[in-house]
Amino acid sequence: MLIDAANVPATASTCQTDLCRLNLVARERKEHKDSQTGLLISPPFLRVPSLRSLRSFAALRFPALFSGGISRSLGGVKLRPALLYWLALALLSAGLGRARAAAPVVSNVRAAQRAGTPWVDVYYDLADADSSALTVSIAVSTNGGASYTLTGPNFTGALGAGVAPGSNKKITWNAGVDLPAKLFSTVRVSVTASDDTVPAGMALIPAGSFTMGDTLSEGSSSELPLHTVYVSAFYMDRTEVTKALWDDVYNWAITHGYSFDAGSLGLGKASTHPVQTVSWYDCVKWCNARSEKEGRTWAYYTNAAQTAVYRSGQINVSNTWVNWNVGYRLPTEAEWEKAARGGASGHRFPWSDAETITHSRANYYSSTSYAYDTSPTRGYHPTFTGVTPYTSPAGYFAPNGYGLYDMEGNVAEWCWDWYSSTYYNPSPGSDPRGPTSGSDRVFRGDDWANRANRCRSAFRFAVMGRSNGLGFRSVLPPGQ
Repeated sequence: MLIDAANVPATASTCQTDLCRLNLVARERKEHKDSQTGLLISPPFLRVPSLRSLRSFAALRFPALFSGGISRSLGGVKLRPALLYWLALALLSAGLGRARAAAPVVSNVRAAQRAGTPWVDVYYDLADADSSALTVSIAVSTNGGASYTLTGPNFTGALGAGVAPGSNKKITWNAGVDLPAKLFSTVRVSVTASDDTVPAGMALIPAGSFTMGDTLSEGSSSELPLHTVYVSAFYMDRTEVTKALWDDVYNWAITHGYSFDAGSLGLGKASTHPVQTVSWYDCVKWCNARSEKEGRTWAYYTNAAQTAVYRSGQINVSNTWVNWNVGYRLPTEAEWEKAARGGASGHRFPWSDAETITHSRANYYSSTSYAYDTSPTRGYHPTFTGVTPYTSPAGYFAPNGYGLYDMEGNVAEWCWDWYSSTYYNPSPGSDPRGPTSGSDRVFRGDDWANRANRCRSAFRFAVMGRSNGLGFRSVLPPGQ
């Protein structure tokens, strides 16, 4: 199981540390008094108490990140009542059901600044009685834990899959890149470990909050207002579904009770290119077939009782007809945008090191219409022209912070949600799944034939048809 803000299962652990005041403005070096111990701590020295609970808190101060200053204000270790409740519930469920593996334990999280630089080193201890390789993720909140919006590519070190248990594990964070502003209070760092195995070809998108919508005020009104959304953890295909994968599942499905729309057989320029010209309905049925082929439970049904599996026809599956906790399915619009941003909210594109786009980053139609389109080559991507559609092999360009490829360009991607241009106004703050009805389904990411403005992470559009620039990727809930 993966960590969730409201549910801490027995196979995961998280540990947090508060960085109360992170300042990226260079300033004069000063001494700061620890008000609880009476000690004077002269930057850049830092002392941190031991944290030995599943969720622990220590208060730290970062008064001058560029000048090297750090002092600490000690905070108490505490367990939230809700956490104890969920732990007890998880352990009780494990005892009544099948035997479960021991949980990994993250403890002793502490942070230190490299003097005179914007780099922050986060250390932690990791233990697990029955796993030699764990999946570790890190997230940063700049509002005291109300939302965790930084989990992206500027963290390196002992994180991701395959981290061995041990002491003094180190993650390095380039805070100067991630934080465009210079002064924050109550910055909180959360380190999570899971002994779930990430399914082959997929990436873990950790639970957490992000800012959804057009943060740069350059898109349509449908991308506003900005709102904070919490999304539970999930796995996502690293690449768009390829023609080869589509064919493998499709050919199995048509001999096991599934039928697909006429004219929606799934086209692809080559086996390694994304499948396209697939309808939303067929993508949903294909996800069910993929689940069944792999021995998983179906996600999509044709009734609220979830007794009839969706296998044929064009049925507008309702939100209540979906078992959201099992099987392959299309990502919700919120899941897609969180994944596309790669843990770096507030940027125009899925990368955080630049606010511009070129043909070295994505397969799209470059033009002079937008100042942030700085590609030296214009028009269609010159590497992939010749035979339409001008798609590129899945995974051709560099991945984003979550290890996902082609989240912008190549082919647009179907999402689960019905489309509404005003949905963001009443949108739920936790795991939104779109309106209950509509006429078109959302797609995101856009394709090889469209311009840079449609490659923004916030861009949203909808259709209910097929196109040689429209494909998909699937997601899988944790614990599968």
